[in-house]
Amino acid sequence: MKIEIKEYIKDRMGDVLAFEKRLREEEDVWGWEIDEAYVQSVEKSFDDPAFQTSISLLAYVDGHVVGRIDSTMIASHFDGSKKAYLDWICVLKSHRHQQVAQNLLMALIQRWKCKGVDTLIALTASNDEAQRFYKSVAHSEMRDIGIWIDINQYEKL
Repeated sequence: MKIEIKEYIKDRMGDVLAFEKRLREEEDVWGWEIDEAYVQSVEKSFDDPAFQTSISLLAYVDGHVVGRIDSTMIASHFDGSKKAYLDWICVLKSHRHQQVAQNLLMALIQRWKCKGVDTLIALTASNDEAQRFYKSVAHSEMRDIGIWIDINQYEKL
């Protein structure tokens, strides 16, 4: 099986939508649907300068997306560092345990390294399969506890 890694650009959105559909056919655990609002939001993101520090990659096998990874840079004045946040990594269930996620992660790491980023931070999914993957990543350690703060739930301050 040959895995080809490509950047996720606007012209590949159809490939990603097909991937998202297949993802939901293979596993009904996602809890959100791909609707017109999602499509419009993602389309706009390709033209929004705020996303210039984001990297999104797709894994193709036989011309079809079988995995994706999405990340963004975190530049901080705290210590002058540039880190990156791993927001999403997902592989079709039918293509797991075939080095797809590892290929995506290595391609992402290579791109961040070229941009002067020295640390990739991820909030890990709690399911066993995801935990096994994250614990197998070389040169990494599990530490700290993540928290998600929903800013939209705060009243006007």
